[in-house]
Amino acid sequence: MASAEAHAPGEPVQQPMDDHALLLAIAGKDREAYAEFFRRFAPRIKGFLAQSLSHNRADEITQEVLLRVWRNAPSYDPARAAPSTWVFAIARNARIDSLRRTARAAPEPDDPVWVPAAAEAPDTAAERKAASERLHTALAQLPEDQRVVLEHAYLKGETLSQISETLQIPLGTVKSRVRLAIQRLRGSVKPS
Repeated sequence: MASAEAHAPGEPVQQPMDDHALLLAIAGKDREAYAEFFRRFAPRIKGFLAQSLSHNRADEITQEVLLRVWRNAPSYDPARAAPSTWVFAIARNARIDSLRRTARAAPEPDDPVWVPAAAEAPDTAAERKAASERLHTALAQLPEDQRVVLEHAYLKGETLSQISETLQIPLGTVKSRVRLAIQRLRGSVKPS
């Protein structure tokens, strides 16, 4: 019996390309190969995704997966995986990404992180400003060796050992200077 498709006698019947050949053709941006690959894999991918996603979301992710196939076909390595394994790995990763996006809880509008801080009372602001001015004055009045050690510790975030190395002074000296400086600052910063 003759097949449904007519072909000239003696003309070879063209066999369909296997999945590997299709991916190689897609890597060369062959649109017909991509259309065939799409016909073969879209229903299988959608069925795989529909097991854990809604019908509409499975459709969307299937489109994303097949678009990734188009874009990433040149990176397909037949020595590492069969075409179906490669495609379903892409589908699995896309599904995981989708589930992660939807699993994130929406931020609570009453969460303190999103609520602006209350305005500072004028008397509190004045006290804070006065304390800051006292601290700056006290820091300026410290002996330079003590002030430098505090700057390294609190402004540069260095450890006492790092300060010792940076300033090339013994660790015990660094500790003494920090202790003396803090004692002086405590006495100077107290409100009058």
